[in-house]
Amino acid sequence: MSTSAHQRPVIAIDWGTSSLRGARLGQDGQVLESREFARGILTVPPGQFEAVFDEHFGDWMHAPDALCLISGMAGNRQGWQEAPYCPCPAGFAELGQHLLWLQPGRIALVPGLSCMGQDALHTPDVMRGEEVQIFGALQLAGRDSATLVLPGTHSKWVQVQSGRVTHFQTFMTGEVYALLSQHSILGKTLDLNGAFDEAAFLQGVDQSQKAGSVLNKLFAVRTLGLFDRLPAAALPSYLSGLLIGEELRIQEVHPAQGAVILIGSDALTLRYTLALQHLGIACQSRGAEATWAGLHALASNLTNPP
Repeated sequence: MSTSAHQRPVIAIDWGTSSLRGARLGQDGQVLESREFARGILTVPPGQFEAVFDEHFGDWMHAPDALCLISGMAGNRQGWQEAPYCPCPAGFAELGQHLLWLQPGRIALVPGLSCMGQDALHTPDVMRGEEVQIFGALQLAGRDSATLVLPGTHSKWVQVQSGRVTHFQTFMTGEVYALLSQHSILGKTLDLNGAFDEAAFLQGVDQSQKAGSVLNKLFAVRTLGLFDRLPAAALPSYLSGLLIGEELRIQEVHPAQGAVILIGSDALTLRYTLALQHLGIACQSRGAEATWAGLHALASNLTNPP
């Protein structure tokens, strides 16, 4: 990393499906100013990404020698421009080499990561945006190896060794929960207006760890309600516990790696924290600051931008 590269003003952008966030970062990565807009990529007509960017962040780019890195779905086929995925294993060096420069040396899309998997079929997996959160969370934790979990509609479990993502898997946990609770026979039994029930949630986690098919366990969500074994208001929490517990059931978490790092809002990480701790697995959480830390670290590791 050259001194001149380190001293450049960094504009960090997280452009997702539903929102557009940006931060102007100081020399040490501190957030000097931040902005957020409901201008996710789905709201931007084709060919208008540059105009939307200039409208919301153009004034920041007036800074001499400003460097802007954009992570998230802006780099997919429906975004500003498709940035080909960077294959794993990958760290800062590989990400930097795969940046897609929209304006050489000035504005670039972070490519996201691809992983061909470890099974016989070599099933591919991908992420966009999470990669900078992963590296940012590790920077904040002062670690270069860890198991990380990014809860959400499509939850990610990630393995990092010596500063490089070696493997990851995506689980459609949040989406399956939404489909089952709103569009299946289970939804006829659930009371989705009830408060979160921690005891029912952990009961679902425990049930998920037992032998048997998750498909059978899911139908029991209905029968537990039919026979008044659980109240309707507790069933959504039980269902959530079953699905999150199914994620945890197949994971191999090694205590020697240190605490599992959860990345997301408090609302997203709460249930995973409860489930992990219930199963005796230490964990810690990072929030939105992981994105800014990751983009700042990536910018600081660029040696020769084009």
